Amino acid sequence: MSKRLCEIFKSPRRDEMYLYVDRTRGLTDVPEALLERFGKPVSVTVMMLSDDRSLARAKASDVLAAIASQGFYLQMPPARETYMLDLYKAPTEARY
Repeated sequence: MSKRLCEIFKSPRRDEMYLYVDRTRGLTDVPEALLERFGKPVSVTVMMLSDDRSLARAKASDVLAAIASQGFYLQMPPARETYMLDLYKAPTEARY
């Protein structure tokens, strides 16, 4: 079983977008281009992550593997259902 002390950052630009990194390395392995799109990372929490830990939207083993291979794991926001997108569209014509 692998374990790693991870720090989790949220994006100020996109809701529900998170970066998981090794606490000792911090953001040094995250590409500059990704950080530009991500925005200034806001630290959310530090946690001991192990293979058997349950996470809401990712498998802990996938997160640990990504951190080991590339230095970070990017959790994207969930896809929105198409019917939900209609709720945010502004009406294009007035109807009375």
